[in-house]
Amino acid sequence: MTFQIRIASSNAVYDVPEDTSIVDVLRENGIEVETSCEMGLCGTCKTRYFEGEPEHFDMILSDDEQKEFVLICCARSLTPTLVLDL
Repeated sequence: MTFQIRIASSNAVYDVPEDTSIVDVLRENGIEVETSCEMGLCGTCKTRYFEGEPEHFDMILSDDEQKEFVLICCARSLTPTLVLDL
């Protein structure tokens, strides 16, 4: 499912196609984010989110952490928009 991400600091909105990661969309739009494994195993890309409901595919965030953070290398969104603290 395609969804949008909104960058909280600038209100910029980007479409995330079904076959593209959040990280790739950010990079395509000039926003550099630090990553390492890009498979949800290391936590390097751990990002706070403010709105929306992420679909977590990582292997490291606890249930409590998932209420506040998302690994943007592998996560998707269950809602039309996911607002990131970037």
